[in-house]
Amino acid sequence: MSVMNRKFRFEKRDRQSVLRVVITSLIFTALAFVFCGIVIAAVGFNPLEVYGKMLTKVFLSKKGIEKMIAASLPLMFCGLGVALTFKMNLNNIGAEGQYAIGVIAGGAFVLFGPEIEGPFGILIVALLSFAGGAFWALLCAIPKALWDVNESITTLMLNYIALIILSYLCLGPWKMEGQNVGQTERIPKGLELSDLGNTGISVGLIWGILIAVLIFLAYKYTTDGYQLSVIRYSPSAAKYAGINMKKNILLAMGLSGGLAGLAGFVQYAGVSHRIMEGMPNNAGYTAIVIAYLSRLNPLVVVVVSILFAGLQNSSATVQVMGVPTQIATMIQGTVMLFVIAGDFFQRYKLIVNKEVDA
Repeated sequence: MSVMNRKFRFEKRDRQSVLRVVITSLIFTALAFVFCGIVIAAVGFNPLEVYGKMLTKVFLSKKGIEKMIAASLPLMFCGLGVALTFKMNLNNIGAEGQYAIGVIAGGAFVLFGPEIEGPFGILIVALLSFAGGAFWALLCAIPKALWDVNESITTLMLNYIALIILSYLCLGPWKMEGQNVGQTERIPKGLELSDLGNTGISVGLIWGILIAVLIFLAYKYTTDGYQLSVIRYSPSAAKYAGINMKKNILLAMGLSGGLAGLAGFVQYAGVSHRIMEGMPNNAGYTAIVIAYLSRLNPLVVVVVSILFAGLQNSSATVQVMGVPTQIATMIQGTVMLFVIAGDFFQRYKLIVNKEVDA
């Protein structure tokens, strides 16, 4: 008598078509909402009403779309920065802190520097924000390049220091008089980023798209962009080819931190118009997921950032219906987890080996 045994294993796909990526992402996103719907129903709410509110108020209304795009800008800049380091297998977990230092560096000029307004003043604030974020990232990049110190740990730990500095300034010497909350004086009108029409979306969106396009072109057509890919897929081959690893570590981390610093700038100059305690609001951490789901493609980062901002805004919207905060947050987390799971099935296929035992 023979018995058939089945052995299962996962095998990496040779190639992944764009159609497969899109279909798999849609399927697992739908599964995430089905799962969340079961939980929502279990706590006494109608999931169809909740999802209907999310769609009509955020994703299908003009005002909702405008707010979604405006809220996506910090996520977009942080996501572009994080994806840049992931491109060469560097784990920049510090975009949150680099965002904070970037806004502090730009804000210090606005609060205490010479009164320079208009395009030139805006450019100075942007460059200082970029430099602040880059400096904070290089504090971790230099030990990594020279002594191979783990950048995941150092970037993560510096987040807490940067956020403490930001809180101290907003609650202490930079605090606006007569306020009970930690925030500074409003930025001068001449240093605010202008809006695109009457949308409430600052020109920071154009900056983000242009930067994404430039990074994409750099990957395809420049030596430095090619070297990042080589380092990612084969560090030993990169060393053998004479690629300067130290230079690329410093370059990638510096640019990544600078982009996170610009996230603080676009939020400061284009949205809040003042520095506030807790301003990064987890944008640097969300950027890690955005970079991963975008497969490090800077153009896709732009799209995914907008969708994630929509999820965040819709979570706030359903709270008006009385849905608990925890449920609203769960929707975001569940979608992330399911899409990441879907990404695994995009990369690997299930193989069933049938063996017959005598």
